[in-house]
Amino acid sequence: MNNSKRCPYAKKCSGCQLQNLTYEEQLKMKQVKLIKLLGRFCHVDEILGMGQPEHYRNKLQAAFAHKDGRLFTGIYQSSRQAVTEVDHCMLEDIRSQKIVKSVESICRELKIKAYDIRRKSGVMRHIMVRCGASSGEIMVVLVTASYELPHKEKFVDMLIKAHPEITTVVHNVNDTDTPLFLTSKSRVLYGEGYISDSLCSLSFKISPRSFYQVNHVQTEKLYSLATELACLTGRERVIDAYCGTGTISLCMAKKAGQVLGVELSSDAVRDARDNAKINGIKNAKFFCADAGEFMTDMAEKGEKADVVITDPPRAGCSRAFLQSLVKLSPARVVYISCNPETLARDLSYLTRNGYRVKRIQPVDMFPYTSHVESLVCLTKQTN
Repeated sequence: MNNSKRCPYAKKCSGCQLQNLTYEEQLKMKQVKLIKLLGRFCHVDEILGMGQPEHYRNKLQAAFAHKDGRLFTGIYQSSRQAVTEVDHCMLEDIRSQKIVKSVESICRELKIKAYDIRRKSGVMRHIMVRCGASSGEIMVVLVTASYELPHKEKFVDMLIKAHPEITTVVHNVNDTDTPLFLTSKSRVLYGEGYISDSLCSLSFKISPRSFYQVNHVQTEKLYSLATELACLTGRERVIDAYCGTGTISLCMAKKAGQVLGVELSSDAVRDARDNAKINGIKNAKFFCADAGEFMTDMAEKGEKADVVITDPPRAGCSRAFLQSLVKLSPARVVYISCNPETLARDLSYLTRNGYRVKRIQPVDMFPYTSHVESLVCLTKQTN
């Protein structure tokens, strides 16, 4: 069945690259791609898809713009530096979409203008809505070009009246030239300034700039599998490189002896430490540092790690990081990748330097897009 008519924005919006395929065809295409790229290292297990592959995104970002003097919201397209008006999306949480339309309506009623980056005029830049998939808590972040938010008390009152399910509203100031960006300049207008959610039986505090996977259902599958591939018995020392706000670290801590989370972002490390306290986990420690330098320093001091978890950005691991990993020489590596091309490159390096790929498990984190997550387990070869 051809799905191209399911979304009226399919040709205008670049968000869903696979709109022309059924979900079964999408999974097959991703499986074939991964086999071509990674099959030389190990058998590629069947990709884990979703039972309900729509409205899975718990984080929505919509940009503000004007057309013929009328304010509207939609998807920002960096290639055109323009906003495509969208009334509904098959990937975004339905509650979030309704909130965005209410904010759009409130802005019109209060005569608040969208920010024009070319003219350097106007107010509203974008809105972000985050929903706790388990908790039901909802955060709304209103992003403006300056500290000015006209009628802010009335704005919030109107928004909460329309959507009493909202638990917090935050005002963020983006005075940079980067669209869809959150700065550290925030003030809480309503509620606590953060929401909480449950993931893998743990509670997590989510602030506006916290990293938190957008697909809750598939993230639980991914993290449970990562813990399984780590083969933890309760004695192991685990390093979680690129640990972010500590989600994987704390999942691992339940079955490990000790977990050391390493992350360059001080905000993320602060959130990770808070999350450890919230869950009463005392065998996880978090460090603000470069993960490669951290592991190199450990190796030079004669310290050991049994397992290293790495979940790098799309660019993959740097050569310096991979060199530090090989130097530390953990018995097991669990590599979580969002880019099979850079994953293939990194696996080539690791298999040339003493590691063997034992398992490759794809997980479809982003249905209807070309992106695919891969979970790889490597073991240290012994002579």
